[in-house]
Amino acid sequence: MDQFRIEGGVPLRGEVAASGSKNSTLALMAAALLGDGAVTLSNAPHVRDLDTMLQILNGLGVRAGWESSDTLRIEGGEPTQIEAPYDLVRTMRASFMVLGPLLARCGHARVSLPGGCAIGARPVDQHLKGMAALGAKIELEAGYVEARADRLRGGRVTFDMRTVNGTQNVLMAACLADGVSEIENAACEPEVLELIEVLRAMGARIDQASSEHLIVQGVPSLAGVRHKIAGDRIEAGTLLVCGGILPGSDVKVTGIAPEHNNVVLEKLREAGLSVEVGSDWARVRRHGNFRGLRVKTAPFPGFPTDMQAQIMALLTQADGVSAISENIFENRFMHVPELVRLGADIEIEGKTAVVNGPSRLSGAPVMATDLRASASLVLAGLAASGETRVRRVYHIDRGYERIEEKLARLGGRIRREAE
Repeated sequence: MDQFRIEGGVPLRGEVAASGSKNSTLALMAAALLGDGAVTLSNAPHVRDLDTMLQILNGLGVRAGWESSDTLRIEGGEPTQIEAPYDLVRTMRASFMVLGPLLARCGHARVSLPGGCAIGARPVDQHLKGMAALGAKIELEAGYVEARADRLRGGRVTFDMRTVNGTQNVLMAACLADGVSEIENAACEPEVLELIEVLRAMGARIDQASSEHLIVQGVPSLAGVRHKIAGDRIEAGTLLVCGGILPGSDVKVTGIAPEHNNVVLEKLREAGLSVEVGSDWARVRRHGNFRGLRVKTAPFPGFPTDMQAQIMALLTQADGVSAISENIFENRFMHVPELVRLGADIEIEGKTAVVNGPSRLSGAPVMATDLRASASLVLAGLAASGETRVRRVYHIDRGYERIEEKLARLGGRIRREAE
């Protein structure tokens, strides 16, 4: 098992490119199950979650693998197996998105209930509600969802809450359903919009009555496609926070759509950091002190829950009191005790973390508990004096491509080693 060893206190300066979006790639890999032709995805990141999805696709009888260092190829054709097993699905929640494509393509799917990061209950009831509205018969047995439908039919799906993976799952199923489907209260994250773009290129007929209302006319079949994955907005946000973590820091991130990070960049401006944007880049600089913030996580275009832990690490260095409210997941403050071990002054009041800053952080051994929590501990370690060791970095490897190499290119003193 690997760990990161970090010598903190060194300002980060320079330019680094964001990898392709992990979350978009996972959805598009699932969508490849719908096509008769090959789906080729370039600018794909080398992260553990993609390797897990490749194992699932190959287990379904679909040939899938790396065509080059950053390009995935998933061969077309109907899957020969309909079961996504527990041993794989338990490690990554996004793998549950094969349910809709399998059901639409094969008329039968058996998918384990999902796992992933331990950040609270993330039920799949909205996914199942959507499949049932399209005519599927759903059974839960021995930890598996079993869904059947001779042919899905168009229907109206109104989600009780915004769900990115649920929207993607039901949308993919509706593309091959018989008739017209309407999806209301749909998520409108950039990853959903990228999936819509690719499905349309494959031949799907999808209209947006509004950003939250999708109308899908089912078609008999979909074709293959070649697509370049957009830059990862969460990785970009994480790296941009590095531009504020220490005085004198200056970080430029390229290969992104800055508008996807508008709310994060606005919060950094509000704190008093210098923010610049271009057509495909953003830059954050810190000249001196900066002030605390009030942050509330919300569905896009609100502040992303996947950036909550990272902004908290930054705000340990801000002047004054900050309040961070987590409104998406009920157990996403697991990084707080580890930040406190480094010297942060944070108190949890219900679903709000109150951060008193600035704190003088000192290096210590800390334990990553989930993907984004691990990123926050790395950021805090970069700000701390002395040595920080971040254990269980397999969490960060799920969603960040060689993050230690990117931080090292910015001047960070960080290296990977065996525990």
